[in-house]
Amino acid sequence: QVQLVESGGGLVQPGGSLRLSCAATGSIFSVNAMGWYRQAPGKQRELVGIISVGGMTTYADTVKGRFTISGDNAKNTVYLQMNSLKPEDTAVYYCRVQLPAGAFWGQGTQVTVSS
Repeated sequence: QVQLVESGGGLVQPGGSLRLSCAATGSIFSVNAMGWYRQAPGKQRELVGIISVGGMTTYADTVKGRFTISGDNAKNTVYLQMNSLKPEDTAVYYCRVQLPAGAFWGQGTQVTVSS
């Protein structure tokens, strides 16, 4: 059984910053990649960023230059540093881990950008 525990969401003003964390625990022997997705009300879930076990990163165009994804392989933890936040970044953010056995999702954490 694999569990993902997310933290760090909340309410922030436009231009502000937040840092999300996601720790994967359970029967984990190897990780292929970890990443973040988000889903705004009325919209489909979309990719925010992914980091492979080797450290390669991929970002959505909408967050490039503002968000940074990083990972701690020893702790099976992934972080998302979000800077220069905009109201359109408001969404539920989900952590995802890709294992050889399949993909697992976190429960989601709300990020609201509003003045």
